[in-house]
Amino acid sequence: MGYRKQEFAEGEFYHIYNRGNSKQEIFLDDQDRERFLKLLYLCNSNKNINFRDDIVDRKIDAWDFDRGDNIVSIGAWVLMSNHFHILITIPPSPMSSVGEDKKKENEISFFMRKLCTSYVKYFNKKYKRTGGLFGGNFKSNLVNTDEYLKYMFSYIHLNPIKTIEPGWKKDGIKNIQRSVDFLKKYKWSSYQDYCEVNRIEGKILSRESFPGYFTDVEILKKEIFEWLLFSPTLDIGEIKEK
Repeated sequence: MGYRKQEFAEGEFYHIYNRGNSKQEIFLDDQDRERFLKLLYLCNSNKNINFRDDIVDRKIDAWDFDRGDNIVSIGAWVLMSNHFHILITIPPSPMSSVGEDKKKENEISFFMRKLCTSYVKYFNKKYKRTGGLFGGNFKSNLVNTDEYLKYMFSYIHLNPIKTIEPGWKKDGIKNIQRSVDFLKKYKWSSYQDYCEVNRIEGKILSRESFPGYFTDVEILKKEIFEWLLFSPTLDIGEIKEK
């Protein structure tokens, strides 16, 4: 996986996403999704972590591994069948030591390379395949306004709606309550963490690095409900449809 030439600035917010090559599925079952989430947690570390050596062979839960300081701060995430989205920023304290890699990549690129490379190795071994899984390097958008940043929390968490309402952004939601209930039960995003569901996946987030738009659960639910009700469309370039 090649290095990205793009620089990411500390203190700025970015929407990161990638999808399967030719839109192929990258998560075929819940085991795949669980592995990706564990890697999302483990790879966010200055330590060189080998999943088999450090987790499987030692017979420990990945969520119990002491990863040390995180490389980046994650504010929201979602997994879909053939792509994922992450809202990310570089925390104030720079990486302590990443060897020669630091000279070629900054924190976000370094983290994403670790994450995607680790997952592709897992996926290829499990399904006895070779070659790339993703459609090139990950994509990114600078989230450069407060309105845009607040919207991204809704955009990311609303992604699963297309599973049950494929044309909702164009035609509107046919059943609002069904969609709200679906989001509440969808475990493959950080929405449940913002709804104060006590679960281990909450360790992925560094909410303190992001504005406190949704310190109250009801504020988040109201925001989500309004976007569902008004079928949001926002001209923010590449993120429209994945």
